[in-house]
Amino acid sequence: MKEWLRSIPAVHELQNHEQFNTLLRENHLDVTQLTNKLKEAVDQIRSQILTGDWQGSTPGTNQFIDEVFQLLGITIKKQFSYTIEKVINATGTILHTNLGRARLSDNAILHVVETAQNYSNLEYKLHEGERGSRHSHVEDLLKEITGAEAAMVVNNNAAGVYLVLRALAENKEVIVSRGQLVEIGGSFRISSIMEESGAKLVEVGTTNKTHLYDYEKALNSETAIIMKVHTSNFKVIGFTKSVETEELIELTNRTENVIFYEDLGSGALFDFRKHGIGDEPVVKEVIEMGADIVSFSGDKLLGGPQAGIIAGKKKIIDTLKKHQLARVVRVDKMTLAALEGTLIDYARGENGVQNIPTIRDLLVSTDELDVRSTRFVTNLLQGSDNFQAKIFPGTSQVGGGTMPDVGLPTMVISLKHHTLTAEQVGKTLRTEYKPAIVGRIQKDEFIIDLRTVTEEEEKLLLQVLIQL
Repeated sequence: MKEWLRSIPAVHELQNHEQFNTLLRENHLDVTQLTNKLKEAVDQIRSQILTGDWQGSTPGTNQFIDEVFQLLGITIKKQFSYTIEKVINATGTILHTNLGRARLSDNAILHVVETAQNYSNLEYKLHEGERGSRHSHVEDLLKEITGAEAAMVVNNNAAGVYLVLRALAENKEVIVSRGQLVEIGGSFRISSIMEESGAKLVEVGTTNKTHLYDYEKALNSETAIIMKVHTSNFKVIGFTKSVETEELIELTNRTENVIFYEDLGSGALFDFRKHGIGDEPVVKEVIEMGADIVSFSGDKLLGGPQAGIIAGKKKIIDTLKKHQLARVVRVDKMTLAALEGTLIDYARGENGVQNIPTIRDLLVSTDELDVRSTRFVTNLLQGSDNFQAKIFPGTSQVGGGTMPDVGLPTMVISLKHHTLTAEQVGKTLRTEYKPAIVGRIQKDEFIIDLRTVTEEEEKLLLQVLIQL
């Protein structure tokens, strides 16, 4: 062992090697950076020799030097590789929270790239030649699409809820049905957000039943808001009762200085109910009913970037825009560009919304998926004899804590490898290919749902499986 340690070349000797200069050029590093990484690689090898874990060549040989630089190259590649990377989502879950939720439309992507590459009029009025507001870029679109008097954008819907409660109900009471005190992802709870905002939570009703008279009894001079939280990530069924939005709006209309605020969560701008998908309320309908203010997400059913959208009465929105927290939770130019690109698709009507991947994936028919799946399996079996494959009806999920009771009829491909288990197939596809591929495992079979796979991705997926 001592002989091996003494045989490890000094760092300054390795610096004179041609492979050192090659790594400098290829990775655009300076000498100091690469020397530090080289020291780390040599120390790593020395530690492995001391612990008996070194599996490489004998130090002092040319092969050993090659292995030092191989390790150095791997270390550099790992450090300067992106940790956020493209993934092919073959799970069939459209708004997959772990895989980034909504994919952006082509229009939104192009607008983001153009905005990121150049200076922009983010806070500048070109015609007037004076300072402007970043709120203005999407407000008119949101007003047109939702019918609201005014609107603003913050960095997510939780921030929207917090800003509304802090600005409009600090040290005052907010009445909420006990059955609507939901917990969203990451253990964040509506009740906790309300507590942090300084508003005083007043729970009414029970977990499964809340009546209008529960709200009426709770009203007093300290009440600032009656809040309804759309339970988009769970359903209570059976012996239940909740108060409809229209009834709560009517109650606040006849109660002085009380605002009706509905947190719509997923934020549907498109009426999926017309296509037999779920019963999500459309934002425009809630505004037309007379809601004072609503908030909803940008990266769920809306199909845009992560954002929180607040819409409603102009007087209220103006108050929110002027609040000090508005700057804390504001969005950047790329988010605004992505949202503007997405909203323009909505403004174009039925033809425009087909450009939005979330809506397109939700509406794709089982007939189309059957045709694509049949073609895929035929090509796979022609290119490889390592799989057994079959197609059968299945269910896709909306995902993202949205429409929990909605299953989308689909056609899935079930694959069984002749030598690898389904777990081994799944791990290999996740870890050994770029882009990584994520599917589902069911009864020791690897399941693919092409609903969430683009045709371009389908070709890559086919090539990888044939290689496998």
